[in-house]
Amino acid sequence: MPALTIHQHKVTPQTAKELESLCPFSAISYRDGLLEINSGCKMCKICIKKGPAGVITMSEEPAVALFSKEAWQGIAVFAECRNGRLHNVTLELIGKAKELAAVIHHPVYVLLAGYNARPLAEQLLHYGADHIYLYDAPHLQHYLPELYVNLLEDFIRNIHPSCVMIGATHAGRTLASRTAARFRAGLTADCTLLEMKENTDLVQIRPAFGGNIMAQIVTPNHRPQFCTVRSKVFPVPPPSDQPHGSITEITPEARLLKSETRILEIQPKAPALDIAESKIIVAVGRGIKKQADLKLAEKLSAVLNAQLACTRPLVENGWFDAKRQIGLSGRTVNADLIITLGISGSVQFAAGMRNSACIIAINSDPNAPVFDIAHYGFVGDLYQLLSGFLQILEPDSKPETHPRLGNEAVSIQKKEER
Repeated sequence: MPALTIHQHKVTPQTAKELESLCPFSAISYRDGLLEINSGCKMCKICIKKGPAGVITMSEEPAVALFSKEAWQGIAVFAECRNGRLHNVTLELIGKAKELAAVIHHPVYVLLAGYNARPLAEQLLHYGADHIYLYDAPHLQHYLPELYVNLLEDFIRNIHPSCVMIGATHAGRTLASRTAARFRAGLTADCTLLEMKENTDLVQIRPAFGGNIMAQIVTPNHRPQFCTVRSKVFPVPPPSDQPHGSITEITPEARLLKSETRILEIQPKAPALDIAESKIIVAVGRGIKKQADLKLAEKLSAVLNAQLACTRPLVENGWFDAKRQIGLSGRTVNADLIITLGISGSVQFAAGMRNSACIIAINSDPNAPVFDIAHYGFVGDLYQLLSGFLQILEPDSKPETHPRLGNEAVSIQKKEER
């Protein structure tokens, strides 16, 4: 890491005044005969290049590996469970962990914490984990961040996994960030792709700078490597008929179960809309010009028995609730069928739906990025195509018209062979 050094014996009131005037960020100050650089410094090096020679210099500290990579073996997955059931993201991460572990010939570990959770551990044996570590205690019946961070820290210090993968759920996000801080390690959130190098460096890929680039993040000098992944990003591996691996039950030490928080009561929430679980989705974007025009999309979703979803701009317009947004800042879906209407297909949106089994895209721009991931694409006027689709699906209904079409509403006849 580069560092600035002030050689105080070379500082005079005149040189200090010159340096203060040079700094564009007002990060240099001269008080009581001492020159100081505060946190406003952006390391622009103007003070070195244009300031008095030798007063401020920069030294480059070489990156030092604080460990032996060989001492850190295995890929660990934190198993999240709710109401006695494993969260799907756990199974998805185990499947991906097996792929990554095969590259470096490492084992796959699973950490499971709960109360009377042995049946869940036995269920995990059918998904390919090599070793399951079960922390079981009455204190772990409900999720408390302090306790679970203590257990994950204890697990890591004893097992030394090279990578730790955690689901990007509400609980997982708090657990991953707090645990990474205890190890002074980095954390890559909401990864969309993961790759493994032969030297055990995990390549963590996610959109950055508003989705304009796909950043490849590597942590070569620290272990463990932490990442979170949303549900539906990776597929759930098929369970095997025969169990595989072993279960090690651990009785947590009393110090690990201390918390200043007490759960007095749990009030279950009413079931809420979750488009992530929808099998058929109709998603609309900025190609829909007016809120009143959503009726066409609503009718299509009703005919297909689908959920209606949207992109971020339509949420910002107030047309939809944020729970219906698809993308990295919304929900990640893995539908059997998704139809996109007037969506260009930004990286952020594509990352939230690209794993769907069948993607049908409608857009007037033949160069729209959404066509790069769509299985079927229709280029043309959204309103005409949508009206035609509705007539195919409901041939006996009255053709939809729209002011833009005038009296030339499209009429598409349903072929007998269909």
